[in-house]
Amino acid sequence: MPYSTTFHYDSDLIGGSLMVRESRIVAELLLAGADNATWQVAIYDENRLQKARPASAKRMAQAIRKRLEKLPLPFWQTLHDGDDQLATQVAFCAALARNLLLVEFLETVVADAFVTQAERLELYQWDDFLADRAFRDPAIIGWTASSRRKMGQVAFRMLCEVGLMTDSRNRTLRPLMLRPEVDDLLERHHLIRLLDCLSALGPR
Repeated sequence: MPYSTTFHYDSDLIGGSLMVRESRIVAELLLAGADNATWQVAIYDENRLQKARPASAKRMAQAIRKRLEKLPLPFWQTLHDGDDQLATQVAFCAALARNLLLVEFLETVVADAFVTQAERLELYQWDDFLADRAFRDPAIIGWTASSRRKMGQVAFRMLCEVGLMTDSRNRTLRPLMLRPEVDDLLERHHLIRLLDCLSALGPR
């Protein structure tokens, strides 16, 4: 069977934005080394994520867990113990670690907006970005319009939640004040691409 070198983005942006409160709960379970039975009790029986339907709770728990498992354990501890701003930045790191597409959006579109001193992002920039990335991953062409739009909405919502934009309506840009604790974690665990990506979005 021939080896395929075809590149594909493995993105979970449709799964939700940063979900900081829920991420703290999942981090607590990961830190405790919870087994499958404990996960079942916490997510279904106790409904700790406070979702109306068990299926929704399951999807959210799985999405958050896959993001957090991309980061070393000290990130989980910081997410669990930190204040709201710190926890939000760690959750953002987890989303980036799971979504190369989002990393590249920050590295190109958002970073360029800061360099050119643009005041805001425009909705069409997400569509233009995906069209550009389709040359790298042709599967993007087959994504439905609703999926592309939903991913863009989630991406912009994440930028708002972490403080890179004022709100999803005006999309006014603000520099990211990266916490020293996050800077240290990224450097200590050699997540240099994420560190460079976030550092490029800071004050100039």
